[in-house]
Amino acid sequence: MDKILVTGGAGFIGSHLCKRLLHEGNEVICTDNLFTGSKANIRELFQNPNFEFIRHDIIDTLHIEVDKIYNLACPASPPHYQNDPIKTIKTNILGTMNMLGIAKRLKIRVLQASTSEVYGDPDNAHHPQDESYWGNVNPIGIRSCYDEGKRVAETLCFDYHRQNGVDIKVIRIFNTYGPNMKINDGRVVSNFIVQAIKGDKITIYGNGQQTRSFCYVDDLVDGMVRLMESEPGFTGPCNIGNPSEFTMLELAEKVIKLTGSKSKIVFEPLPQDDPKQRKPDISLAKEKLNWEPKIALDEGLLKTIAYFKGVCV
Repeated sequence: MDKILVTGGAGFIGSHLCKRLLHEGNEVICTDNLFTGSKANIRELFQNPNFEFIRHDIIDTLHIEVDKIYNLACPASPPHYQNDPIKTIKTNILGTMNMLGIAKRLKIRVLQASTSEVYGDPDNAHHPQDESYWGNVNPIGIRSCYDEGKRVAETLCFDYHRQNGVDIKVIRIFNTYGPNMKINDGRVVSNFIVQAIKGDKITIYGNGQQTRSFCYVDDLVDGMVRLMESEPGFTGPCNIGNPSEFTMLELAEKVIKLTGSKSKIVFEPLPQDDPKQRKPDISLAKEKLNWEPKIALDEGLLKTIAYFKGVCV
């Protein structure tokens, strides 16, 4: 049994990861400043004697003794990370440095949650995106607090690895959805589902032809754990996401059908720097982790819709 620190553990993905790690018999220490995370996401975990919650902001020093670190702490949807962009940058840089410092001191492994946003708005020559692509990111745009923050976090990981021998794993997470997403999350799947359940107009930004690839959270967590437990010489970065690609219009139509909603679709201007296409090349994950997603979009949407019907009433 390992003692594992999960930063951002009360968030959407973090809460599912904590549950998985506890199920496997580990002791889990979950830290979260509850900026976007919620105790409701981890309420059932408090019954497990191997679970501990610490309200803490990883920008600040944390004195702790653990065997592994999953660093997930950071707002991950545009409305949240743009709400306090300086805080977002600090979380990605100072927070990551603090976690790497712990890993260096304890000589333990740390998994850094990076993002497909490091690829920015990919050009057609780099679609789907593999890990060798350096990206097309606006360094001074409204999204750059997150995009560039995560790019710097990756840089820090590899510099700590090269200079200090820190054992790192870097995962690039593509669009993920599932239970425990916030109602006001601001991500497209939760937006569409909540609007459909309420009978509101479903808002598509742009012409609806921009694409995303949607990975159900259980598949993502499985890839995350496999990367953490992978061979010592494999640092990543490694894409984890579902390569099945859908337009925003296709997603909206699926949500309307699966919810039985009478919502109408409306179109609004595309926000600044919003990527027009996004799809992971998961060849590396297949080769190194023997991983690929198992849950199809319709199946995952039905599970997510059921969750939101329980929290939207």
